[in-house]
Amino acid sequence: MPPFQTVFDEHSAAVMGILRGAVGRDGADDCFQETFLAALRAYPKLENASNLRGWLLTIAHRKAIDFHRARGRQPVPVAEVPEVATKDGIPDPDRRLWAAVGALPPKQRAAVALRYGSDLPHSEIAAALGCSPEAARRSLHEGLKRLRKELA
Repeated sequence: MPPFQTVFDEHSAAVMGILRGAVGRDGADDCFQETFLAALRAYPKLENASNLRGWLLTIAHRKAIDFHRARGRQPVPVAEVPEVATKDGIPDPDRRLWAAVGALPPKQRAAVALRYGSDLPHSEIAAALGCSPEAARRSLHEGLKRLRKELA
């Protein structure tokens, strides 16, 4: 196995090129550092040095994927935040949503209301409805399915 510095010197340009293409100039430097840190940690355990370039480019590719995933989870700034009417600091319920819940069949309506209005687990919903936990879970599932269909 060649020294890690030699591997770095030989392949750093290729890794940077791949990362600039994959994440752009803004994220390439960070991904480059993360790539070589991960490679340095794994290098002592590496058994086969026949394709070090491919190994490094695979690590770089995975770091680029991580970069895009993390970027997708970042908050997006908005110009204005919409005002939400509140009563005692609690937002008003979505009237359209609860109207749709009110239109559900009785068991589904009760299961949805008990789960999301009272935050009860399936076992307590079942006790309140006088059925098995599986039946309560099914009523909740069917109610949510119908709500998704109506509110979509």
